Amino acid sequence: MEKVKVGIVGSGVISGIYLKNFKTFDLIEVVAISDIDLSRAKARAEEFGVSRVCTVEELLADPEIEIVVNLTIPAAHAEVSIAALEAGKHVYSEKPLAVTMEDGSKILELARQKGLRVGVAPDTVLGGAIQTCRKLIDDGWIGFPIALTAFMMAPGPESWHPNPDFLYDVGGGPMFDMGPYYLSAFVTLLGPISKLTGSATTSFAERTITSEARYGEKIPVRTPTHIAGVLNFANGAVGTMITSFDIKGGANLPHIEIYGSQGSLSLPVPNMFGGTVKLRMARKDSNWQDVPLTHTFTDNNRGIGVLDMAYAIRLGYPHRVNGEIAYHVLEAMHGFHISSHEGRYYIMQSTCDRPEPLPMNLQATHSGLFVRS
Repeated sequence: MEKVKVGIVGSGVISGIYLKNFKTFDLIEVVAISDIDLSRAKARAEEFGVSRVCTVEELLADPEIEIVVNLTIPAAHAEVSIAALEAGKHVYSEKPLAVTMEDGSKILELARQKGLRVGVAPDTVLGGAIQTCRKLIDDGWIGFPIALTAFMMAPGPESWHPNPDFLYDVGGGPMFDMGPYYLSAFVTLLGPISKLTGSATTSFAERTITSEARYGEKIPVRTPTHIAGVLNFANGAVGTMITSFDIKGGANLPHIEIYGSQGSLSLPVPNMFGGTVKLRMARKDSNWQDVPLTHTFTDNNRGIGVLDMAYAIRLGYPHRVNGEIAYHVLEAMHGFHISSHEGRYYIMQSTCDRPEPLPMNLQATHSGLFVRS
């Protein structure tokens, strides 16, 4: 099968793991990398053996490149993705799809007009932990889902991120930074959301960076940093969710738990691919039990969503971490903020399909690995 040639736009922190993993994927060949800072792109190219460093315009003009992987900051996602689609390229973007719903809609409509694919992180939903939970739910181990709880409680990224400014700007905050992992997991496991309500606040007007390079520098906060909400799913389940950058002392709450008519599931943090899955059945003597993972991809496998898209292009099936799910997640994130600001339920205008689960025991070196046998 002919390899899919990929160009990467953005060579920041997250690009390293993508480039590392792409070198191991049988169907992916990275042929060019670009960045607003070409010296940074050159350093990444030298580190991972990418032959070409170029401007974004030059990368988009390359007729060999089929997929543009958009690893820019959130504020640039829409501009770069739209430019890639206009150039006739499929695009896979880091999360979120865009900062605004309007830009998200433009991306999907342009892709439809041109017959191109849009993929959006997180692809952690393809990891062993969440795919194991998907199989447990589909196989009926917990009966029908009734409720969900999810908590992302943290002090904020300024202690470790070298440039955390964008995480406290519009399009950042805990909901837009970490919400995609949680909400994408919800959709993968339970399906689309029908309505939600939220309450959002900004606890601190500014933050002090304590990571080494910019230690002591203060940055303004322009987005809510603590959001609590309730979600109603189309299948009837009700979810409770909190995302926060304001929990200075830490918290001891489950990342995600799903409660069904016959039992409950406990999931690890959804921004990782592996972790411990626990199951407790609805019996008097039942205790939480670790479940052996049924699926592979349990390391930091970022980029397997691009690999799935590459196989989908070659073999003609729907890729899993797609633009419709990403737009549904984007709308839900905005919905929490809108609900809080306007004091009302937010009724979701979009919907999406649950993505097809992965087969078990996949290996990234096997052709056709993402196709159900």
